[in-house]
Amino acid sequence: MTFAENLKHLPRISHLAEIQLLDDQANVIARIENKPGQAGSVAVYNHLGQIYGAITPDAAAKGLELYAEHTADARLNPGKHPNIDRLLQLISESNILRIKHVFATSLE
Repeated sequence: MTFAENLKHLPRISHLAEIQLLDDQANVIARIENKPGQAGSVAVYNHLGQIYGAITPDAAAKGLELYAEHTADARLNPGKHPNIDRLLQLISESNILRIKHVFATSLE
């Protein structure tokens, strides 16, 4: 399946403003905002967090499958897809990142 097809099977993310990725010291090392160009990554990382409890090497491997055709492009073009690059790095370093959900609100 393609990335677009995979996204159709993932949980909805309209309730999320962003996902923060935390290192083992609870430092925010990355933010993925729920906006055009990043919403697909929010869906993938959200799903991985729900299934695996964190972004583990096994979760990262599953994420690479979900990114489908974009994974091959990321391998050929390091830096073009930073959210995929992060998964590749997690696998190579056997690292784990925790996820913090930042919920969208209608209060302004």
